Amino acid sequence: MRVAIVAAGQTRFGEHPDLGVKELFASALAEMGPGVDWGGVEVAYIGSLSCGQGMQLGNFAPALLDYAALPPVPAVHVENACASGGFALLQAVQAVASGQVRCALAAGVEKMRDLSGERGRYWLGISGDTEYERLAGLTFAGVFGLMADRLLYEGRIRRSDLAAVAVKNHRHGALNPKAHLRREISLEQVLAAPPVASPLGALDCCPTSDGAAAVIVACEEMAWQLTDRPVWVDGWGAASDTLALHSRGSITGLAAVRRAAAAAYAMAGVGPSGVDVAEVHDCFTVAELIALDELGFCPLAEAGFRLEQGAFALGAGGLVVNPSGGLKAKGHPIGATGVAQAVELFAQLQGESGARQVPGAATALAFNMGGSGASATVHIFRKEGG
Repeated sequence: MRVAIVAAGQTRFGEHPDLGVKELFASALAEMGPGVDWGGVEVAYIGSLSCGQGMQLGNFAPALLDYAALPPVPAVHVENACASGGFALLQAVQAVASGQVRCALAAGVEKMRDLSGERGRYWLGISGDTEYERLAGLTFAGVFGLMADRLLYEGRIRRSDLAAVAVKNHRHGALNPKAHLRREISLEQVLAAPPVASPLGALDCCPTSDGAAAVIVACEEMAWQLTDRPVWVDGWGAASDTLALHSRGSITGLAAVRRAAAAAYAMAGVGPSGVDVAEVHDCFTVAELIALDELGFCPLAEAGFRLEQGAFALGAGGLVVNPSGGLKAKGHPIGATGVAQAVELFAQLQGESGARQVPGAATALAFNMGGSGASATVHIFRKEGG
């Protein structure tokens, strides 16, 4: 059964000191605009790592639906680290595709800016291996720093390649009114930023953010009743990998991403060259470089040179990667990230992205990752007639 996204909404990502997770969730729903038929929604999947202080953990999803005055449909809390939102979307899409329900809500929310730095690092660290990584002192940034350091040692990337990712995504984020970091930065600023986990500096890392995002997914018959411009979810895939880096055959690849992408491409009947715009998980700059390779967009050894020439950027022609600013500039409220990627691509395929619109975008890809690649989802979207 064909599946479509028919409505989407997202809060501004950043600091929301006066809003809790319930208010953020309700705000994302409100961003869909008036006229949404909430009575048609039969099930809800809500992604969140639940890392805020004082959050409701038991019955988290029903509590959010209750606050937003939605119908008391089955509500499920989906947690898969930083891929929680992507897996919430996957559950909604699969529920509709199976024919069990006609319409589902996929959402994600996170409240992170009220955490101390120490507590924030703890919650981020639990997305990696506890016994051999976090308890041994390895931070989340440290895991990706190891990956980047190995690639530099092997001569497969340059330090400036990492910086080029940050420069591009900040340029895009400056055009996004809902981005956390709306400012451009220079290559020199990235290279001179204080170190966080060598070789990664402060400007190689995404911010922690508050925010929420939501989409409504419907079967084909219902989609046409709800909108005259559905965005079709034509392919999806998910995969897992070993959690700890030391258990992998290589620490410089993301095997789960490669497998998830292969499944999504096969289902959609499209390859990497057929994608016009992509939102990829760039929690750290090295993650985007590796993703370009694993998704089949560009060999890793060529990525930095192509970025220097303006590739993957708005206005350059060809594939545009992270027009929203990505996690690096748009922000990373963990549970909301994967759903927010779908919100951005829904707008892109409807031609409603304003200054960051990708001309002629007809096919889009979203890649969301948990931890350092232990889980991953890939979705492929097409506009009507695309």
